[in-house]
Amino acid sequence: MTDQASGTTNKFEQQRREKLQKIKEFNIDPYGGRFEGIAFAEDAKAGYVDDKEGQRACCAGRIVLLRDIGKLIFITLRDSSGTIQLGLSKKLLAEQWPLLKLLELGDIIGAAGQLGKTRTGEITIWAEEVTLLSKALLPPPEKFHGLADVDSRYRMRYVDLWANPEVMPRFKTRSAMVSSMRCFLTDRDFLEVETPMMQTLAGGAAARPFMTHHNSLDLDLFLRIAPELFLKRLLVGGMEKVFEINRNFRNEGLSTRHNPEFTMMELYQAYADYNVMMDLTEEMICLLIEKHCDGWKLPFGDLEIDYSRPWRRAKYADLLKEHAGCDIDDLTSVRAKAKQLDLHETDMDDAVVINEVFEATVEEHLVNPTFVLDYPAAICPLTKQSKADPRYAERFELFIGKMELANAYTELNDPDVQEANFHSQLRGLSAEETMAKMDEDFVNALKYGMPPAGGLGVGIDRLIMLLTNATSIRDVVLFPLLKPLAQKSAQKESSE
Repeated sequence: MTDQASGTTNKFEQQRREKLQKIKEFNIDPYGGRFEGIAFAEDAKAGYVDDKEGQRACCAGRIVLLRDIGKLIFITLRDSSGTIQLGLSKKLLAEQWPLLKLLELGDIIGAAGQLGKTRTGEITIWAEEVTLLSKALLPPPEKFHGLADVDSRYRMRYVDLWANPEVMPRFKTRSAMVSSMRCFLTDRDFLEVETPMMQTLAGGAAARPFMTHHNSLDLDLFLRIAPELFLKRLLVGGMEKVFEINRNFRNEGLSTRHNPEFTMMELYQAYADYNVMMDLTEEMICLLIEKHCDGWKLPFGDLEIDYSRPWRRAKYADLLKEHAGCDIDDLTSVRAKAKQLDLHETDMDDAVVINEVFEATVEEHLVNPTFVLDYPAAICPLTKQSKADPRYAERFELFIGKMELANAYTELNDPDVQEANFHSQLRGLSAEETMAKMDEDFVNALKYGMPPAGGLGVGIDRLIMLLTNATSIRDVVLFPLLKPLAQKSAQKESSE
């Protein structure tokens, strides 16, 4: 292949360019044009009827296997649906034969002809016409079974999609699941909306933002970390059920569970609370499993997750006591546990220490779907406090497969309390983590009156990971963020 770092042409590309020149000498456009009447490979095979005369098919796709046995050439053609075999006979294609002898792995062609079966029972198009649609100047991976190097797969997704047979179905499943989520919500009278990606204040979540600059206005802006505060403004405006599926951007680390830009589904429903959000979340995800998965017990890496309903609902304080051995009201024991876990708790507020201990001891035990209820109110500045005990907020997080998947609140709609919360900053948390920047316009919106509401955010990438057994977020994001090859090569050289 071409050396991506230097852009130089290797011997394989040169050999293919020589064949490209020969094709041009036949007065054939090696990059084709409009090609009509094609069927998906899998549809062509599914429509085949044994022993029925006159069946025809026309398909187009990439050559992923080619066996030249003299006067016969057998080709495996791959399109977005799967593969189909082509049979090319010199007897049927005498005039085109010199061109067909120049075909190579990776070339994109179209073929039409009689549909039949070989002696081994494989459904085959016996081509009567072949059209070259795009000449590949770089060879595919050496093995038909795919592009093996993980970094190359992510970097060259345009090869990975057709070189590794399991990749295309995963992304098609992702698209189908997102479509099902949209239908689920619109069927329940939710209105899909779009809110700003560039914001003058980074709000609505605890995260470090990316910054950009608008030249004409000479204005610093943030790529949004969450759409929450704008969606709530729509509740003030009278849109009672709204949702958005779109990208958020957080300037934080990379891992198998984190990508700096990621897809979220966020919704708000007037006159609801976090209990309504729990019911809706469970119903929506179970609908996806019913429509797109095979059974209620699904693998996720080394785990087996049981999605059978009803899902567990457990209080934050009870889980802390179960797994950390601490009573949430016994701050001495909580801080002692923090020290045992090597957490630097001295300069942290009590609520922050409690949550650090919770994350370190509880989350790894939450394999099957678990709604964790009633977080400490001090770490939930956008959430209503519990009427039964104001130390806690009406908030849940949904954990599946040991990771957080969804976050939901009974939304705070008191402008005075919201303004006070914006001003608060807990020891041990940065300004970004406490959402301490004042959004005066949002507080002003609340002063006009926002109805009581429930709000929910679901991480789409993580949801797809769980339901397709992909243990890295990069396997469900078409183009994950990667270091440039030149930077990666320089780091490798410096470490040697």
